[in-house]
Amino acid sequence: MGGTLNTIASVVDNMAVTLAFYRQLGLAIPAEADTCDHVVVELGGGIRMGWNTIALELSFNPDWEPPDQPGRMGVTFRYESPDQVDETYRRLIASGHDSPLPPFDAPWGNRHCRMLDPDGNAVDLFAKGQITRPNRSA
Repeated sequence: MGGTLNTIASVVDNMAVTLAFYRQLGLAIPAEADTCDHVVVELGGGIRMGWNTIALELSFNPDWEPPDQPGRMGVTFRYESPDQVDETYRRLIASGHDSPLPPFDAPWGNRHCRMLDPDGNAVDLFAKGQITRPNRSA
C-alpha cells in the first residue's frame, strides 16, 4: 500500500516574507510563526503546507543546497470567481511579488495566473470561469 500525501513543504530564505505571501493567498498563519524555523498549517482534507528555514534544514541535512533553478514544483490555489484571481494577482504584484504569467482566460475554461513565491516556487491561482468567445457562425 502506498503512502498518503500529507504535507507540501519547502525551504525558505526568509520565513516572515514567505509567510506574508501565503497569508495574501488566504492561509491562516499566525503572526508569531514569522520567527519560527519550522511552520506547518492545516489546509483541510488532511493536507498541510510547511516551511523550514535554511538554518533548520542544514541542522539535520548538512549537505543540503538550494536548487539551481527555482520553480520545479508548484502549488495551486482555487478561488471562487475569476474576479478573485485578478484581485489577488493585483494585490501580490502591488506587494512586490513576481508573476511570469499574468491572469488570462485559459482555453480549458479557467481564469488562471502564475505567481512566484519569495523563494521562486510556482504558485498558480485559478477559478472556474466563463470564457466569452465571439460567435464565428454569423
